[in-house]
Amino acid sequence: MDAFVDAAYAVVVDAVAHLGGGWAHCGVAIIAVVAAGGASCCHRARHDRRTAADAISIAVDEEGCRHALVDAQDAVIVDAIAGFCGPRIDGGAVVVAVHRVAHVTGGAVYSPALTDFIFMVENTSYMFITGPDVIKTVTHEEVTKEDLGGARTHNERSGVAHFASENDEACLSEIRTLLSYLPLNNHEDPPYVPSSDPGDREDPGLDDLIPLDSSKPYDIKTVIDRVVDVGSFFEVQAGFAQNIVIGFARVDGNVVGVVANQPQVLAGCLDIDASVKAGRFVRFCDCCNIPIVTFVDVPGFLPGTSQEYGGIIKHGAKLLYAYGEATVPKITIITRKAYGGAYDVMASKHLRGDMNFAWPTAEIAVMGPEGAVQIVYRKEIEKAEDPVAARAHFVNEYRAKFANPFKAAELGFVDEVIQPSATRVRIARALWLLKDKRVVNPPKKHDNLPL
Repeated sequence: MDAFVDAAYAVVVDAVAHLGGGWAHCGVAIIAVVAAGGASCCHRARHDRRTAADAISIAVDEEGCRHALVDAQDAVIVDAIAGFCGPRIDGGAVVVAVHRVAHVTGGAVYSPALTDFIFMVENTSYMFITGPDVIKTVTHEEVTKEDLGGARTHNERSGVAHFASENDEACLSEIRTLLSYLPLNNHEDPPYVPSSDPGDREDPGLDDLIPLDSSKPYDIKTVIDRVVDVGSFFEVQAGFAQNIVIGFARVDGNVVGVVANQPQVLAGCLDIDASVKAGRFVRFCDCCNIPIVTFVDVPGFLPGTSQEYGGIIKHGAKLLYAYGEATVPKITIITRKAYGGAYDVMASKHLRGDMNFAWPTAEIAVMGPEGAVQIVYRKEIEKAEDPVAARAHFVNEYRAKFANPFKAAELGFVDEVIQPSATRVRIARALWLLKDKRVVNPPKKHDNLPL
């Protein structure tokens, strides 16, 4: 056991020591915490908690349930369990906690669950409250460990994990990449890395990227990749709730958190999973002083009884709350659709957005032209000799009057209507303009977001 603990320490410390962006020379200790490995491990975790109050915490779990049972035979199970969660809660929103999972079951799963990012390795990492044998006994369901709590399950279905790696080497490499974007604690700014990609670079290819037919999809990741520093976008939770994209990037060397609707999946609609995924990410960026750049193309919240019964009102409010309480710089680019309540939720001016830009293709309205016309002009369409032609006429009229960014700009809800090619330039300038932004929320014991 002690040999494993020491080896895990050595591996993770070595991984962190090779971080880019000047981390190895920052002069501040980065501590690796090996948790959920039995009583001896818990003692070490508590020691690190005292010595690493302002450092990143990296944990490596190894068969937490098995070790807890071994400790139980030595009558120290309470001490073993005591190390699972306490330090995580105390350190939340103060230091960044990263967890690489091996095999964690039972109560031990709440140790990684309380961290900021969870890494899993395919075919070797597992997390579940009750294992396949217990489930078969109680519910008569048959399921494998991989299907129940494997890397793909938690990265694509449950959303519990953030990264799935092919092997341990790839996992450590991804941890290095992630940490290169993050500050050591909530008192520091994220690391600035001078970029060879000019901040005033324009990309004329963006001017023709959005299809003329607003019903046709496009890949928002293409937009992100062409706006941020070349090769700097690092996606988080890529396999879960793919109708929204989140991740870290750099613009002119400055770290940003990116949130973007993905028109290729569910037309970019917000649903329960997307709201929770993005809301959690926005709150993390706010904790770590990372500016948030939001790309908006959202036709609304996903309709349907499953969403309503599942609590889309409450879960959608989490994303709204996250944006509203965030005090870091918030820069928003509306690329196409921005309809109704979903427009409000996506870092609009109404949620204290700092700089809100819109492309000429933006459609900012209460709802889409087709839906609005069906409600507002229903009687006229029914009485028309040619209802189809009448509907088309009213749709074109509505789109010309309301489904554009100019009315919103006139009302002050958009700061500027820009050419897509100039998006990078505007974001880079806004980041420098807002780098000294300071906002203090009203004093309170804690927030009461709609959990």
